[in-house]
Amino acid sequence: MSDPWFCDGLKFSCAGCGDCCTGAPGYVWVNKSEIETLAAAVGVDVPEFERRYVRKVGIRKSLVEWSNGDCVFFDGEKRVCQVYAARPRQCRTWPFWASNLASPEAWQDAAERCRGCNHGRLVPLEAIRSQLDVMRV
Repeated sequence: MSDPWFCDGLKFSCAGCGDCCTGAPGYVWVNKSEIETLAAAVGVDVPEFERRYVRKVGIRKSLVEWSNGDCVFFDGEKRVCQVYAARPRQCRTWPFWASNLASPEAWQDAAERCRGCNHGRLVPLEAIRSQLDVMRV
């Protein structure tokens, strides 16, 4: 297997801006384990958590969003995630998703939406691959 285009690593440091939690409608996919963790963090049982915070999309489940597209757990006033320590893997692994790493151009597109891309610490290849593995199902 040849080295990927990002074999020397990529710079990323979360700016804490919350931009990845807001904007156009989308999906934050969650699995059973993540739902259980989030329910515990919110202090409700799983059925109540799913009733309040989860929507079915085909056979999958996603967190609900506010009408403006913001994640239901994003506090727009303080600009913070209210369940940061329990956030789903999709959130934990941003921006090291296969779609963002497909090419230098894809990474640049992500950087235009994310202030943390191309700034801060250099994330080595092995750490990036580790994040990619978290998202592989």
